[in-house]
Amino acid sequence: MTFSLDDLAFLTSARGKALLKTLRGEDLRDSALLGVITLLRKTYTGDEARAAVELARLRRDAVEKFGTDAAVMYFTREALEQASDPLIRRYRGHGAVTSEVVDVGCSIGSDSLAFASGGKYVTGIDRDPVRIEMARLNAAALGINQAKFMVADALDYTPPENSVVFFDPGRRDAQGNRIANVERYQPPLSIIRRWKIKDGRVMVKLSPGVEIDELAAYPGTLQFISVGGDLKEALLHHDPNAHKLNLAATLITPTETLYWDAVPSYDDRRALSKPRQWLIEPDPALLRAVKVESAAAQWKAYQLDTTIAYLTAERAPNTPWARSWRIRDWMPFNVKRLRAYLRDHNVGAVTVKKRGSAVTPETLIPQLKLSGDESRVIVLTRCQGDPIAIVCEDYQPQQQLVSRKD
Repeated sequence: MTFSLDDLAFLTSARGKALLKTLRGEDLRDSALLGVITLLRKTYTGDEARAAVELARLRRDAVEKFGTDAAVMYFTREALEQASDPLIRRYRGHGAVTSEVVDVGCSIGSDSLAFASGGKYVTGIDRDPVRIEMARLNAAALGINQAKFMVADALDYTPPENSVVFFDPGRRDAQGNRIANVERYQPPLSIIRRWKIKDGRVMVKLSPGVEIDELAAYPGTLQFISVGGDLKEALLHHDPNAHKLNLAATLITPTETLYWDAVPSYDDRRALSKPRQWLIEPDPALLRAVKVESAAAQWKAYQLDTTIAYLTAERAPNTPWARSWRIRDWMPFNVKRLRAYLRDHNVGAVTVKKRGSAVTPETLIPQLKLSGDESRVIVLTRCQGDPIAIVCEDYQPQQQLVSRKD
């Protein structure tokens, strides 16, 4: 549903707060929803019941991103879905190089509040008055007084020159479909060219799947950010004084933040190899930042194929930047041959990974007719242009990881 200012007025009233407290203990799954709303309609209007139930559901869904704070915060469904990962919010909030931040397109204020928690004075703007009111309510609920919010259209707004600007444009259209082209964002990326910000301190949150070629006119650094091995977002640090767009990778864990910004050199270009002792899957931030050759050189590893990001080596790299599987065997891909191999080795369960193969796990696994006590990881990929199947031991996370900034 879409919230209105009237809905927020009710939800923040004594009656609304009491209802939200009651709903904490209710079953709000889709299957039970009609019954809950029907019962509430005996005491509340339809709009009041729907608004309270929706917010109660959103607060439950928000726990993963906002922890215990979710219980007192205000959300819309779209704003919650687009809210940054909590570790990324914390990383950005404590990393800005100035005391003043302008959050353009602040929505419900989640990034603004992270900047404020990091000691910054924040001005959040958004053209949606409902989301601005939610941002104010969230700041009050969390006891944050270093953030102020105002209704303004980014197309008509000029940030102060001495501020850091964080720009989070809308990346979905009115129907909820993803917008691919950066100049069709709402507002378009090109508005950052109007801002006269000193020292190139403009950060733009982008989709992790952004087309790098579209950013050729925006020099600076494009940072791909991974959290625990999952690629979460891209962050453009626009600097009009830079000569080109550089790519960098960042890996955030609960305890540290690692950076990889090495530029691949001629010496990084290693020969291809058939599978060796280990199969290595670099972190997706490295893939998007085109750092696979740099990683291969550092790990003494080789690519299987020029178009595939899997690496292979005699040793598994001791790094949080990759996952590794010990290779037991490999063969040209053939279902009958793979089935016979698994039968001969008493394999009754497999996990299928694929990269560069049209075969899906759903298609392959029934064809293998598995029976046995052992389990394996089957990797479908290519080696120097030819389809292959690699049989690996089950993934075992390394217990001791070297903590370093690569």
